[in-house]
Parts: sequence; structure tokens; C-alpha cells
Amino acid sequence: MKFNSKKAVWYSVLVTILIALDQLTKFIAVWKLKGNESFKIIKGVFELEYLENRGAAWGMLGGQRTMFIIVTIILVPIIIMLIMRIEKLFSNINEGKYIELDGVKFAKKLNVLQYVLVALLAGALGNFIDRLINGYVVDFLSFKLINFPIFNVADCYVTVATAILIILMLFFIKGDEFDVIFPSKKKSE
Repeated sequence: MKFNSKKAVWYSVLVTILIALDQLTKFIAVWKLKGNESFKIIKGVFELEYLENRGAAWGMLGGQRTMFIIVTIILVPIIIMLIMRIEKLFSNINEGKYIELDGVKFAKKLNVLQYVLVALLAGALGNFIDRLINGYVVDFLSFKLINFPIFNVADCYVTVATAILIILMLFFIKGDEFDVIFPSKKKSE
């Protein structure tokens, strides 16, 4: 397998930037919002409000810090392996394989999929850092208009990436392409 070190560095830098942005916003939330009233950006619509979330989305599974840490420790290498698997597929496409799948279109889908996985990785690691250091995740973005649970930047990465992943899988990645990306043991190369 050819390893594209430039792309690996690019993805590493991108994940680092996304995590840094998440952690910076959480630091500012703690500094400016903790112990204070919410900051109303658009009163009754969107506010910044400090919350220590000891659970998952919507505070579900509160007090399960160890479980979340273990799940993240398991998922992070899987996401990294998928990114590397896709990189191998790029090499195969460049060598003329997968012509039957229309290599150019397939490569574009793979490229989007890699960025989706990068966002998932950054979101998972951003909240992992909070859980590891604080024992909870700092949430601060609050849509009051629809009474939506308070969330953070890492949650945005995970939510948007998951939505795009679902759309890709349902509407854009065909059966043969899916089999190439996620080969079964019987079909694996």
C-alpha cells in the first residue's frame, strides 16, 4: 500500500485545528459563562448557556464516563483505519482499479467520506478530552426557540458528519462501491 504522507499530515493538521477550535470555544464558555446568566445572542432564539453534561446527547446515560471513554478508545482507531482504507482505495484507483465503478466519481465520494470521518474523529476526540480531564463535557450552544438540548462545537462536528454519512450511504454510495469500501471477510482483498 502506498502511503500518502502529505495527506496524512493534512488530515492530522485538520483534526488538530478542529479539536483546538472546539477546546477554545469550551475554554471561553467556562471563562465567560460558568456561574453567569446565559448570553443572549438572539433573545428567545439562540443563547450561550454553560452546562456540564455528564452524559451523551441530551444528557442521556449520565454518569457513564468510563463507558464513553472506552467507546471512544474503541471508535477512534476504527475511524483512523477507515481513513487509511480509503487512502488505499485512492492508490488503487490511481493504478487503474475499480474502472467498473467509474473511478473519478468513486474517488470524489471517497474524498467526501474522508472529510466526514475527519469531522467524526475531531468531534469524538474533542468530547473525549473533556470527559478525560473534567469528567464531563462542556456544552454552551442553546437554541431556545425549539427547546433543543444545549450542545458544543464537537457535537456539531459529529452531528453534521453523521448526517452527511447517512446521506452518502443512502443516496450516493452504491452497493458495489459500499462493498469495496467495507469488504466482507469473504470478499476482502
